Amino acid sequence: MRQRTIVVVEDEKNISEVIAYNLKREGYKVICSASGEDGLKLIKSEQPDAVLLDLMLPGLDGLEVCRRIKSDPVLRDIPVLMVTAKGEESDIVLGLGIGADDYIPKPFSPRELIARVKAALRRGPLRESLEVEKRLEHGDVVINSVRHEVTVGGTPLELTPMEFRLLHRLASDPGRVYSREELLELAGSGDALVLERNIDVHIKSLRKKLGDKRDLIETVRGVGYRVKDT
Repeated sequence: MRQRTIVVVEDEKNISEVIAYNLKREGYKVICSASGEDGLKLIKSEQPDAVLLDLMLPGLDGLEVCRRIKSDPVLRDIPVLMVTAKGEESDIVLGLGIGADDYIPKPFSPRELIARVKAALRRGPLRESLEVEKRLEHGDVVINSVRHEVTVGGTPLELTPMEFRLLHRLASDPGRVYSREELLELAGSGDALVLERNIDVHIKSLRKKLGDKRDLIETVRGVGYRVKDT
């Protein structure tokens, strides 16, 4: 089996060493960087299986690194897990909005770290997790899984990979209500309460990008979400 490679971008040496030690124990190849600029170069050259990214970095910060990864057609499907301090809630929401797949709050336990990384790697690249349908149409909203594109009235939307996953899954079975627990399979495993909240953040961002078609995604109070069966 091919050894999975993980790039860790973290400027605090002690934290970087703890992360690397625990990941290597699980059999991963780990490459570390202490700055955003060097980390981005490393990610481009290595094209790793996952990235652990600190938000507070010298020079190019973690959010900008994440933004550049997710806007690069070659790199955008690489799972990015933000490593954050507990007080950076607004940055967490922003990071998820620009495409980060999950976050690991500091201080973290080795068990939680490994669980989050394994969950991200299980999901695999976006193209491997899509349903069989290549084109889904809901009125003016067209979802093309081959081109990884969503258009509204012919205008492409700039969705993050996670937003695309969620919309495609919901639209594949209109009328069916997906609980947050079911949608967690798209967002990783770990602390259910934290990740359920992540799902809500992604849905909120997705609705905003859908604009006048935001009502396509309905909330079923106390249960979850569905795409309107038209």
